[in-house]
Amino acid sequence: MCHFERSEAESRNLINYPNSINNSKLSKMAFNKTFYVYIMASKTGTLYVGMTNNIERRVYEHKNHLILGFTDKYKVERLLHVETTSDPLSAIKREKQIKAWRREKKVALIDSMNPQWTDLSEDWYE
Repeated sequence: MCHFERSEAESRNLINYPNSINNSKLSKMAFNKTFYVYIMASKTGTLYVGMTNNIERRVYEHKNHLILGFTDKYKVERLLHVETTSDPLSAIKREKQIKAWRREKKVALIDSMNPQWTDLSEDWYE
């Protein structure tokens, strides 16, 4: 898995916290989680980029077609790439960045970490 991180100071500068919320309490709530940016593919090579705070649940939903839409329509069921961060804004930014890439660049990213295009979630479920 790749890891990308923003310094705590950078993260604080990106969020306008409401005055009524204790900043340290909000920081602990938001930044003690792990957020995942992932790429999944169908058997025919259709790619999907997503972001979640629960990769096991989200991949299960994709594999079992529990969410109607793009991934269900194109049978996107193989997890090929995952990156993690503790900062939700970094995860959103990274997801948007990868989504904006041309297919060739997404394929190169997958190839750099998973050249066989092995389903990383292959043994997660029975």
